[in-house]
Amino acid sequence: MLKRFGPLVEPNFRRLWIGQTASAVGDGLTGVALTFAVLGLRGSAADLGFSMAAFMVPRVAFMLVGGVWADRIPRRLMMVGADVVRTVAQATLAVAILGGWASLPVFLGVAAISGAASAFFQPAVIGLIPQTISPARLQQGNALLNLSQSTAFMLGPIASGLLVALIGSGWIFAIDAVSFSISAAFLLSLAIPPAAAAERQSFLSDLAEGWREVTGRRWLVASLAAFAFGNLAFAAFFTLGPLVVEQRLGGASDWGILMGVFGLGGLAGGAIGLRWKPSRPLVASFAVLLAAPLTLLVVSFAPPLLLFGAALAAMAIAISLTNTFWHTTLQQQVPPQSISRVSSYDWMVSLLIFPVGASVAGPLADALGPELTLYVFAALSGIPVAAVLGLRSVRDVRRADEAAHAPMEPQVSVPLAEAPPSPAREVA
Repeated sequence: MLKRFGPLVEPNFRRLWIGQTASAVGDGLTGVALTFAVLGLRGSAADLGFSMAAFMVPRVAFMLVGGVWADRIPRRLMMVGADVVRTVAQATLAVAILGGWASLPVFLGVAAISGAASAFFQPAVIGLIPQTISPARLQQGNALLNLSQSTAFMLGPIASGLLVALIGSGWIFAIDAVSFSISAAFLLSLAIPPAAAAERQSFLSDLAEGWREVTGRRWLVASLAAFAFGNLAFAAFFTLGPLVVEQRLGGASDWGILMGVFGLGGLAGGAIGLRWKPSRPLVASFAVLLAAPLTLLVVSFAPPLLLFGAALAAMAIAISLTNTFWHTTLQQQVPPQSISRVSSYDWMVSLLIFPVGASVAGPLADALGPELTLYVFAALSGIPVAAVLGLRSVRDVRRADEAAHAPMEPQVSVPLAEAPPSPAREVA
């Protein structure tokens, strides 16, 4: 057992893990607290939607900017800066709620600032993880981070519901502010050798160079496209799943049980990721990801709760494993000086495709019915994921410690002066 948690014996990774786990605990608490705090203003669902949009829009808008800067300056310091900004933002919201002067503009402003800070933090952490851990333990490190985050997001809403009832939502945001400050403190404690200074270029040149890192790898382009369609399965499920449960099963109580099962599946996936190290990680990623469209097919039949839960657990396990294998593959296959920019394109795909899928699923269900709509989304998400398994470039990607024994498809390298700037994208 101790061997599986071996990454924690490495001081730098242990500090990173403690800080990120604390931050995840804070994040896990705030969802329920935010919902009740915003609804407590005027009881308006529209206000809640505006608050969520205020977080997501700057997160998407600044993601590529964050990726460029995370490859330019020390990632640890940029993450500390993002954590400090989020500490101040959440503390301000806590004071506003506890002081009785919270209003919709305050919620929108805090959400926008937090979303922008997250856009700088997320690409940086993907690049920082390999700097804190030995290469042989990289996948286990990613799995441990995934495991702790899944635990926080499963137990957080339950604890938050109790705490909101006992002490009010303002104190929840105060706890979240403290969690960000803990993350910043542990990041500052990391002992990471300074990286070689990157050649100074314009922002657009850096952005274009990151895009060429993506397009120069056929497996990476194919994977991002497959993930973009694969994410439609999650958008459809979280939009139409509650509708099916409300109409065919036991309503809110059954949905609560299913969300608990989903959280347990995430934990199981994290535990499996500690042990299973496939030699072809992308093949494993896309093979298990097929559980997502298959879950849509199961849901379309409105099965008994037990079967519904089993399918949902399989989808959660697939998400957890796919994230672990995918992040490890990026960290092993993409040059360290470019990993944050590549990760920012990766994130862009997920952040853009999910709301698009969710916004289309509802009206389509009104027109075609939820069952047929689930079939459509199962096909849209499943066929590309299955098709990418047939690509040689995807099958040839090996785990780093086996790559020396299996030749890979040569990468396409485009000289900086010859390549025109290209558009952007991202993934789960």
